[in-house]
Amino acid sequence: MPTVVVSATRTERASFDVPAAIDVLDTERIREGQLRINASESLAAVPGLVAQNRQNYAQDLQISSRGFGARSAFGVRGIRLITDGIPASMPDGQGQAATFNLDMADRIEVLRGPFSAIYGNHSGGVIQLFTREGLGRPTLESSASSGSDGTYKVDFSAQGTASGLGYALDSSRFHTDGYRDHSAATREQAHAKLTIRLDSGGKFTLVANGLRQKDTQDPLGATWTTWSRDPRAGEIDNTDTASPKRTLAARYDTRKSIDHQQAGAIWEQALGSGTKLQLSAYAGNRQVIQYQAFSRAFQAPATQSGGVVDFDRDFHGGEARWQREVTLNGGKLTATAGIEYARSVDDRKGYENFNGPAFGVKGRLRRDEDDIVSSVDPYAQVEWRGERWQFIAGLRHSHMRVAVDDRFTSNGDDSGALRYSKTTPLAAVLYRLKPTLNLYASAAEGFEAPTLNELFYSPGGGGFNFGLSPARSKHVEAGLKSVLAHDVRVDAAVFEVRTSGELLVDAASGGRTSYRNAGRTQRKGAELALDAALGAGFSSRVALTSLRATFDNGARLPGVPRANAFAELAWRERAGRWRVALEAIASGKVYAEDSNQERAAPGYGLLNLRLTAAQEAGAWRISEFARLNNLADKQYIGSVIVGDANKRFYEGAPGRHWALGAGAQYRF
Repeated sequence: MPTVVVSATRTERASFDVPAAIDVLDTERIREGQLRINASESLAAVPGLVAQNRQNYAQDLQISSRGFGARSAFGVRGIRLITDGIPASMPDGQGQAATFNLDMADRIEVLRGPFSAIYGNHSGGVIQLFTREGLGRPTLESSASSGSDGTYKVDFSAQGTASGLGYALDSSRFHTDGYRDHSAATREQAHAKLTIRLDSGGKFTLVANGLRQKDTQDPLGATWTTWSRDPRAGEIDNTDTASPKRTLAARYDTRKSIDHQQAGAIWEQALGSGTKLQLSAYAGNRQVIQYQAFSRAFQAPATQSGGVVDFDRDFHGGEARWQREVTLNGGKLTATAGIEYARSVDDRKGYENFNGPAFGVKGRLRRDEDDIVSSVDPYAQVEWRGERWQFIAGLRHSHMRVAVDDRFTSNGDDSGALRYSKTTPLAAVLYRLKPTLNLYASAAEGFEAPTLNELFYSPGGGGFNFGLSPARSKHVEAGLKSVLAHDVRVDAAVFEVRTSGELLVDAASGGRTSYRNAGRTQRKGAELALDAALGAGFSSRVALTSLRATFDNGARLPGVPRANAFAELAWRERAGRWRVALEAIASGKVYAEDSNQERAAPGYGLLNLRLTAAQEAGAWRISEFARLNNLADKQYIGSVIVGDANKRFYEGAPGRHWALGAGAQYRF
């Protein structure tokens, strides 16, 4: 069946006919045989994307698209995150993949390359989650799973339709003791989605999500020596004379608490004559308290902002989109115009990570300010589709304002404001050489303004960094999409990205990172995705990426592997009751800092095995799964902290580890 996507053109299109590098992860890949804790479980199968589980739930996943986002100290930046049409990225471009509810996922679309630019600021790539809608008879479902390192998860959900109202509800709790020392975490999530289809042909959707993580431990990074001695170990605090073997993470009790809620509403209406209107609005709140591995309790108040971050963020936004399709010159012309607005307000405070004789306790106030980020982005896109040719042109103007109202002026007044703006054009063409082979090319300009996190600290330990400029990039891509013998689908792309003013880590220590603008960088690469039905129940998936990302001087961009690969061989019993798959994952070495002088994290190759089963009896459906990861028990570094000033770059990944789970579904 043709795979339908909406991320590139904002209207439903077969992915085969879209002139962009775009992959779709369906429900089976996201849910079957997975714990559904981290998006990296399924994103590993996408070329051009590197999604690493840092084994650190305080800092979230490390995700990069064609090298964009690799330097992020925490969370996801450089990539736009969206859930059900509602932004999961903040107005400054920072996002948290942990807010994705994978238990209710219907599909994930991953858009890379020039088309990402039409989403504006921080669109080196777009990852868009679509959750299930309530359909048909009411269904109740529950699942439970457990695994290595004290990991367990329980989930409850309900979906269906009642009196014309579609509903999908979900609640889950996850806990792990953590693979690395001082890395325990507990996460609670909730999700609700209501849909009403109107007699007028319209549709109204209400989506709400919640995420709560209380005192999630932060294991920090390790030096090469420490990781080589024990991949689980944390770095010893050599200044702690009272407890000479205590780690930095233990001494400062590094941890983060997150309380995040968000709700949004979307109204879609067909107006006749090929015209559609969509309006959306959303609002939310995010509260974070983070204890970092340093304290300025014994230094002059003017020097630093303390080791405890405490902020309360209110955010809201909306979008209006108009679309019309008409017949023109023997083809279809689709015009889209819209405007997006977003705003966040932080009540941000900083404290010493020291009170009296104890660390890990909120001490004296060192920071007190309001941080306001707002953005307004109008855009337009035109697409013409003929029998063989397809042309697309788009334009977006991004305007972002950052304002700081500093109330803690004993260390100087950091009040001020910044404005960034950029108009980003897009052009693409697709030619249908034959019904089973499409060729395409595209080009665009990109725009990546500093996030709040990148603006907070100046080099040398100063305050707000008003000297940072946005990075500007030019993207070109060419590719093909082919179907061979009805059983094999191939997508291939080559690309080049040239960036000026790339934002890079200047210094990173104890959870505080300052940034600077570099000169020019270049990314050249190729991607290949292949899906094949092999017969006798066998199928395969291959995703290959080659990426050369360098500075002007030839040094490699940190955090970006030269190559990475995913391959899967799966077998499915004719009746679908049994499935088994062998996965292979490989990655090239990764440098941890700009000069490439420090030891790179070595490349690695892994094998994973998964087994799933399902049985049906009347209204019941029972399912089970077993998974064994890293079959060869390889010792490897899963991710790096780019530019850490203390050379604690390395984050160890687990050796052989397992997971088991079962679920039950009842349809009324």
